[in-house]
Amino acid sequence: YFPDPDLLPVIITDEMLTKYSVIPELPDEKKDRFVKEFGLKEYDASVITASLEMAKYFDEMMSQGISAKNAVTWLTVELLARLKEGASIEDSIINAKTLATLVKRIEDNTISGKAAKEVLDFLIQNESTDVDNAIEKLGLKQVSDDGALLAIIDAILAANEDKVSEYKSGKDKLFGFFVGQTMKESKGSANPNKVNDLLKQRLS
Repeated sequence: YFPDPDLLPVIITDEMLTKYSVIPELPDEKKDRFVKEFGLKEYDASVITASLEMAKYFDEMMSQGISAKNAVTWLTVELLARLKEGASIEDSIINAKTLATLVKRIEDNTISGKAAKEVLDFLIQNESTDVDNAIEKLGLKQVSDDGALLAIIDAILAANEDKVSEYKSGKDKLFGFFVGQTMKESKGSANPNKVNDLLKQRLS
C-alpha cells in the first residue's frame, strides 16, 4: 500500500518492452514449420525438435541447399547412431555444415550412400579432415566418365557372350548379373545409374 523503502525503482523503457516481448520460435512452431516448409513427416519433425540444439543443427543443414529427406536420414539415423552412449548432438565433432556437405556429395553422385557411411566413420576418427579430402584418401569417388565405364562394360560383355545371347533372347534377369560384374570390376566406384544406362545402350 506504500512504496517499499528497501526496493529500488524499476524503470522499463519502450525499447526494453519491444526487445523482450519478442518470443523465440517455440518447439511446436518449429515442428509445424519443418512439416510445412520442408515436407517432413510428423514423427521426424518431432524427433528433430525434441531439443533446441538438434533443431538448430537441422536448420543449418537445410541452409546448405540439400534435400530434407536426406538431411533427416543422415542426422537422425547415421550421425546419432555414431554418437557415444549418452552423448547429444552438441557433443558431435561433425558439425552441421560438414554433414550437409557429405549429403551433397551423395546427391551430386560424387559418392554412393554406402561409401558415404565409410566417409562419415573416417571423419569421426579424423577430425581435422574435410569431406572431400576424406573421399580422396579413401578412394571412394564414383566413376561417372562414360569412356571409362564403357571400357569395363565392353570387356565384361565380350567375356560373357553366352549370357549376352541369353539376355537378348528374353532372360531379362541377367541384366542384374552384368550390373554386378561391372560394379565388381570397378571395385564399387562406378556410378550405378550410369552403369544401368550404359548397359541398356550396349545390350539394346
